Amino acid sequence: MDSHFRSIAKALTWRTGGIVVTGFVAYVATGELAIAAKIAGLDAALKLGAYYVHERAWGRIKLGQAKPPEYQI
Repeated sequence: MDSHFRSIAKALTWRTGGIVVTGFVAYVATGELAIAAKIAGLDAALKLGAYYVHERAWGRIKLGQAKPPEYQI
């Protein structure tokens, strides 16, 4: 299972790209930089938290994970 720090780092790097894309789309849609920045900021905050929870939940789900050996040499 990933550490909390690794999950946070992954979420931050993923959301950085998402902020740029959302900000660009919002700017194209509204033509207003201030509104685009607010939309991108709110989107980033909500999705950062959602991604972290999602990542931690999947760390507990065994679906598709190989079983560790009963012993190791």
